[in-house]
Amino acid sequence: MATEQKHRLFLIDDEPIQNEMLKDYLSERFVYDISSFETGEEAFKNMHLKPEVIVLDYHLSAKDHNAKNGVEVLKELREKYPEVKVIMLSGQDKIDVAVDSMKYGAYDYVVKGETAFSRMENIINNASELHKLKSINAIYKRAILFLSIAMAVIILVSILLVSFAH
Repeated sequence: MATEQKHRLFLIDDEPIQNEMLKDYLSERFVYDISSFETGEEAFKNMHLKPEVIVLDYHLSAKDHNAKNGVEVLKELREKYPEVKVIMLSGQDKIDVAVDSMKYGAYDYVVKGETAFSRMENIINNASELHKLKSINAIYKRAILFLSIAMAVIILVSILLVSFAH
């Protein structure tokens, strides 16, 4: 019996209240299995769960000064898990922070504030749709390959049958 793969989302923010509020908000709107972490190091220990989307705080080392900051975590995520969509979340409304985040591979950048949760919802919808389209595309590619091989075999058998008939 095949089991359906769970869709996972990670929240990485060293503010537990922020994590909990965002988790509650997203849980009401999505069927993701959501896990929260206060450091990138904690999240990396759980990457075997294969999250599709990660919401990552820009300033992660506020509490634990030995923890990697958001950009360091983002760089490592891009290097080791390039398929995961990482949404950078920050309290800073500075263009250079957003540009850095995008330069290092963030899928999008959201400034914490009144509209952050609804903006996050829209971005996750887009990321989910992109993930679904990529999955469908992969299935179509396999089907085309199978059909191409089948047609090649039919053509070869036809050629052999015609040549043996003469």
